[in-house]
Formats: sequence, C-alpha cells, structure tokens
Amino acid sequence: MQKPQTTLKDGYPQENRMESEGIVEACSISRGESEGRDGVTNLIDKVISRHNLNKAYKRVKANKGSSGVDGMEVEELYPYLILNRETLISQIKDGSYEPQPVKRVEIDKDDGSKRKLGVPTVIDRLVQQAILQIIEAIIDPTFSDSSFGFRPNRSAHDAMKQAKKYYGDGYRTVVDIDMKQYFDTVNHDKLMFHVEKHIKDPIILRLIRKFLRSGVSIKGKVYPTEVGCPQGGNLSPILSNIYLDQLDKELEKRGHRFVRYADDGNIYVKTTKAGNRVMDSITKFLEENLKLTVNHQKSKVGSPTKRKFLGFCIHATKAGVGFRPHHKSKKKFEKKLRQLTKRNRSGNIRQIIKEINEVTTGWINYYGIGYMKNYIRNINRWIRRRIRQIIWKRWKMVKTRYRSLIKLKIPKQKAWEWANTRKGHWHIACSHILHRAIKNEILEKIGLKNLNQLLEKAHSNY
Repeated sequence: MQKPQTTLKDGYPQENRMESEGIVEACSISRGESEGRDGVTNLIDKVISRHNLNKAYKRVKANKGSSGVDGMEVEELYPYLILNRETLISQIKDGSYEPQPVKRVEIDKDDGSKRKLGVPTVIDRLVQQAILQIIEAIIDPTFSDSSFGFRPNRSAHDAMKQAKKYYGDGYRTVVDIDMKQYFDTVNHDKLMFHVEKHIKDPIILRLIRKFLRSGVSIKGKVYPTEVGCPQGGNLSPILSNIYLDQLDKELEKRGHRFVRYADDGNIYVKTTKAGNRVMDSITKFLEENLKLTVNHQKSKVGSPTKRKFLGFCIHATKAGVGFRPHHKSKKKFEKKLRQLTKRNRSGNIRQIIKEINEVTTGWINYYGIGYMKNYIRNINRWIRRRIRQIIWKRWKMVKTRYRSLIKLKIPKQKAWEWANTRKGHWHIACSHILHRAIKNEILEKIGLKNLNQLLEKAHSNY
C-alpha cells in the first residue's frame, strides 16, 4: 500500500477513498452510458459510480463498528478493496453479489429483556450504504411529515417539538403504541411490494431481498431469515420507514395528529374515550393489515406528561409547554454514573474522569433541550462528591492522607486531625476540609467537565 496522499480535488486522504486514482483507474460510468435512462428503473449505475462508492466507504469507515461473521475489521476494508474492487463492482452491477449472514448480538434493555441486533460484515455494510445513498433521495420525500426517525435533517428533538405543539393545541391524551420485536417480524413480501412502488431497478430489488434473506449467525450456526429486517444494517432504517409509511398514511387519512420515530409512535387526541377508540382501531390495523404484533402490556392511553417518548415526557408549567427527561431516563443515567464512580474501582483518576465526561456530554447533548436545570446542578455536585470519595479512599493510610492534605495547602493541625478521622468515606467526601483541599477548580483542571456549563451550551445551540 502506498502512503495516503491528500488529493487536491476534495481534501480527503487517498485512504478515505474506496479506490485511489493513482492505484486503479476510475470506475465511474461514462456520461454517454447514463444519458436518457430512467433514474428510477436504472439506478444500479449510480450505485456503483465512483463518487457514490467513495462516499459510502467514508461513511462506513467513520461509523466504525465491530466485525461481522468474517472477522474483517473496518481498517482492513481499504486493503481488501484495492485487491478486489473490480470483482465487487461487477457483482453489484449484475446482482450476483451474495451477502453473508449477520452476526447476532444481544444487548440488555431496561426491562430485563434483550434487544437483538444484527451486525453485517464490513463489505456488506459498504454495499448497503451505497444502495441507501441512491434510493434514499427517491423514497424519503414521499414519507409523512410526521415521521422523524432515521431521516435526513430530522431528529428526535424535532419529534419532541412536534409533540409539544400538539399538547399546546389541546391534545392532552396520547395513544402510545408499542410494537413487539418490530424489526424481527416484518413480512418480506409485503415489504418488497412497497419497495417496488418506489424502485423499479430489478437488480437493486434483487440485492435488497438478498440482504433480507441472508440469514443470521448465532454462536457460529446460521439460521434462515424468513421474516424480519435485522436491526443494525445500513438499509434497515429506510426499509422500516417504508413499511411503517403505510401506518402513517392510514393515520393521515383518518385525520389524526401523530409523531412517529422508527417503531415508536404516539397519536395525540383530546379525550381518554377517543384514545381508547383509536387504540383499538389502530391495533387492529397493525395486526391484520401489516401483520405486526402489538405489545398490549406496554401500549397504553395516558397523559403525555407521564408517558415516556424518546426518553422524554411533556412538561407543562406556567411559563408554557416544554419537555423534560423522563424519570426512567434519569435513573438509567444515574446508574451508569454510579458504576463509573464506584469507590473501589481501579484505574487512573484522569481516565475515570474521561469516561464520566463521555457519558455526561452525550447525555446532555441529547437531553439538554429539556427542562432540567436543578437536576443537572444536583448531579454535578453528586459526581464531584463521588470523585472525592474515590480519591480519599485511595489515600488509605493516615500518613498518606496527612501528606496529601498538606500538599493541598490544608493547615498541619487540621490535616492531622482529618487524616485520623474515623468517619466514613462518603461523609468525608462532603466535608468542608476535603472541599477546601480538592476544590472544584482542581477537578476541572484534571479534566472534569462542569455540567452546568455543558447545559448552558446545549441550550444556546437550540
């Protein structure tokens, strides 16, 4: 491999391209080959175009992710493509490309159950991303304005703003429908029927169906996938939106106000009686028309101020309607921080603080749009106390405590008095002496981020 060189054309290193101009010739389709073709029925040329494949490669590389069943890491994709680019492009173009089974990974959910994820191979992710980039531009504009999940220039924050508007308009009851294992129960034939309404290119349709039926590998054994759309693939989000667009169109036809984010959907009505009626009719539509399973235990009619949606709930005050993190989201956040700040955990204190920052920054970037000023102020104090507790416990011996307090400019008499204290670690972590010794400025100097400042910054971005 040659050392990556920065091109003059777009500033990206040569390594960030699927194919390099200096190593292999360009793979773009000539202009004369594409002229006059119907873009909906002849899309495969666009999928394998040089620009599209390079863009897909950079996206896959940026997303990183773990290896699939073949064990290939993202870093190994570039050398593979140098040797196999022509073969891969040829297989995509004629539809003979055969995806490998997805690797099954299970992650814990809050209710104790497992969420099933499918990890495609790196090469499959590249091919899926290349297809996605072409078909998304055609299909996405046809989706409902009330659909927000996994769509360009739309986010969970936009969905919550729409929910807030409905509540402010007087729609104070929500029909919260939970679909049980949605990604594992999608009917392939019904899904492909709706895909074909948008995409006429037979090769792309063949490839999409192959990805749907590629199978799943569980502990080394491959099982067929007769139904379902593996959650974790690059194509899964748009395919799920295509399928659930039927629900969106039905709700629009009935004149309902709703917000959908992937398989999470809320319908807003004015009374509980109307909510129960809508719950019954939409459940029937999902189960009979779309062949999906509704989780009757989790699906409820209630108040948006209590029901959890995308981690938030509506929050009404005298100043107006907003939203705040749901109490379950807060509990999950606190549990994670408690694990990171166990007083008996090992590791350098700067590394511990780095891990804390990663969690708190991500959480505030997402939930910072909501009302939680007092909550964040309390969490900020709590985290500092937890870190002081770790430091105090690590000092252990009386001599170590005494010397450490002296270094931190505590008077000798007080330092000796506190070094010999019999009070517990948690109590000492909140003491005046330790606050004087390990000041907030010291904690911030070694890397701890001030959550109050993070929240102000998050608010300013909104």
